[in-house]
Amino acid sequence: MERTGLKITEIFHSIQGESTFSGLPTVFIRLTGCPLRCTWCDTEYSFSGGKWFEIEEILQEVRKYKTPYVCVTGGEPLSQKRCLNLLDLLVEHGFTVSLETSGALPISDVNDKVVIVMDLKAPGSGELQSNHFENINYLDSKDQVKFVIKDRADYHWALEIIERYNLTDMCEILFSPVAGEIDPANLAQWMLDDNVLARLQLQMHKILWNDSQGR
Repeated sequence: MERTGLKITEIFHSIQGESTFSGLPTVFIRLTGCPLRCTWCDTEYSFSGGKWFEIEEILQEVRKYKTPYVCVTGGEPLSQKRCLNLLDLLVEHGFTVSLETSGALPISDVNDKVVIVMDLKAPGSGELQSNHFENINYLDSKDQVKFVIKDRADYHWALEIIERYNLTDMCEILFSPVAGEIDPANLAQWMLDDNVLARLQLQMHKILWNDSQGR
């Protein structure tokens, strides 16, 4: 018999460490599974395993925490088709919802009220070929495009993509240094030297708790 729910790696309450919601108490729903294998991934534990939840059960769990902010993440949450149903339900119940997605799967059917945080894969990720650039057509001013930067080559690639798709006028742009691969101060200086209109972000949860598991 076909499952009707979602396979969940974990649901937890923490401080949002990234995006424009950084610093806010947030409930994270981490869906199991991801078709990508980025070289710098810090959530490999979410690729398999997990536990099945009915969508209403997920809602009940989220309600236990007294915050309006919910982040649906992975893995790659859109690799489970019923993720869209979960997003719709969370929006319907008044939550401020963000979706962290790799950009490798279509976002055209994501609820318009969901804030999409889309991670475009730079060459250093090993997943450059997975970018689904058509997704850019479905972004608006509330959404965010994230570039995870491993080295100078990734940085220049990000600048090229920003210019090619005119992202500065479309949505928020985030630059994140790969932990242990690049000095964040160097990335900051490159951005200043080139007048890059993007938000430099460090993973606050790792600064607070030295957490290597992405939460």
